[in-house]
Amino acid sequence: MSNDAAFFRRQADTQRVEASAATLDNVRERCERAAASWDAMAVRAERTDKLRADRLPAAAPSLLAE
Repeated sequence: MSNDAAFFRRQADTQRVEASAATLDNVRERCERAAASWDAMAVRAERTDKLRADRLPAAAPSLLAE
């Protein structure tokens, strides 16, 4: 599975489309919960990418010294 925030956002969008098309309440609720989970994964992936990018310049001098 990809750890790409864009992938997670696409999955969330897919679940929202399925939720809007669902005729059964439990199916719609399941899709809405899934969309919320995919959104949360996207947020975590974006936060991780940002933290990694922020940390990389600080680690660069020590990496070059090795």
